[in-house]
Amino acid sequence: MEISVNEPFYNEKLKALSALYGVMDPELMVNIVDLGLVYGLRFEEEGALLVTMTLSTPHCPLGEAITTGVKNALSKVFPERTVGVEIVWEPAWDLEMLTAEGRWQLGR
Repeated sequence: MEISVNEPFYNEKLKALSALYGVMDPELMVNIVDLGLVYGLRFEEEGALLVTMTLSTPHCPLGEAITTGVKNALSKVFPERTVGVEIVWEPAWDLEMLTAEGRWQLGR
């Protein structure tokens, strides 16, 4: 996920992304950002924060643990916001979405 300096809520998105580096996939033990699972962050004026993301598979047995981790991490940084997580399946996740750090952590 890339963030442009010209985007609204640029600083907030950087803080959110930093917090999401602390959310680990419990099976792979790699954070969800380096896995390429986070597709977008949307801050809304009325106090909502929506994370658009995917999971490695539609039947991920730890999906609920990951989404709870996202909500917990972001609620600590943005206690005044309501955090929501939208799981999407398009585009489908694949190994090409790993960052260089994620590849290194998985030995790829």
